[in-house]
Amino acid sequence: MELRQLEYFVAVAEARSFTRAAAKVHVAQPGVSAQISRLERELGQRLLERTSRAVRLTEAGEAVLPYARAALAAVAGARLAVDELTGLLRGHVAVGTVTSHDVDLPGLLAGFHDDHPAIEITLTESASDELLDGLRTGRLDVAIVSIGRRVPAGVAVQVITDQPIVAAVSHDHELAAHRSISLDTLRGRQLISLPRGTGLRARLEEACAVAGFAPHIAFEATDPEVLAQLASHGLGAAILPGEFAAARADRLRVLTITRPALRGRLALAWRAGGPSSPAGRAFVGRAREAL
Repeated sequence: MELRQLEYFVAVAEARSFTRAAAKVHVAQPGVSAQISRLERELGQRLLERTSRAVRLTEAGEAVLPYARAALAAVAGARLAVDELTGLLRGHVAVGTVTSHDVDLPGLLAGFHDDHPAIEITLTESASDELLDGLRTGRLDVAIVSIGRRVPAGVAVQVITDQPIVAAVSHDHELAAHRSISLDTLRGRQLISLPRGTGLRARLEEACAVAGFAPHIAFEATDPEVLAQLASHGLGAAILPGEFAAARADRLRVLTITRPALRGRLALAWRAGGPSSPAGRAFVGRAREAL
């Protein structure tokens, strides 16, 4: 049994025509017919029913088709693996990221593209929950996400930053006289937060649930800078990453949250076991080294 016989068989099965299949594989039609006949003799079964109008799979052909496709896919994978080892990478890398972070992702993408110009790169921006789901299902190869203390199921991570989550208020807010507050102090107060699905919001809701209350989210936005602006106008306490809030201390009073302390981690994440494609694995390796 030869690979070209399987290739021709799959081509005819999909095209339902020897003529169209021959054009697809760039071989004269008699050559395609001869190779499939040899395959049928070797298997001892007719794989195709040939009529003057159409070509149909026999019961044996239906049974053989998925194995033929799998064999051809395995060969393609082997070629990609060799390309990876020799630096001749081809393929596609799907990258995801949360909206706000300090990672030089454009620089990382540009450097990878310079070294591997034949690889197509796509970038998706979304909330951490959706990005993690994309990693588990294989829609994404790698993503920058926000996580809690536990590593989410089905993924591997490399932590980029680990910082406190704080409350930030205007300098004339009633809480501005404090340097730190307990989580319970936020009970019933107007809070300003990122939307559900983001790591920061998840950490807040998890901690509040343990404390026995649900946070009162008066305003939410996808951009932390908008949260800071709303808080600076006295509209509530913004829940923000500590370093982000500290950089805006000229217009915000930053309050450490204690009992319990909240922390947020930004991480590079990929599917447990690694991406399925050589290009995806190469990008993960490059990103881990860079970060």
